[in-house]
Amino acid sequence: MAKVTIEFDTVEDKDEMEMCLNGDKWYLVSWEMSQYLRNRLKYEPLNDGQYQIVEQIIDNLHQVIRENGLKF
Repeated sequence: MAKVTIEFDTVEDKDEMEMCLNGDKWYLVSWEMSQYLRNRLKYEPLNDGQYQIVEQIIDNLHQVIRENGLKF
């Protein structure tokens, strides 16, 4: 099993350290939002305007994820 060591030396690095430590939580938030929006499209009665807005939000979320080199 590979190991990665990341060191943070100063108090100023605290934000970067927390981003590294909380990456899995951000992944889960993104996944849950994607699933929530998908379920809205699939199971809830929406008018055409609402459907298009939710579809645009899903597309934008997935585009931002791809642009940052991530995937579900």
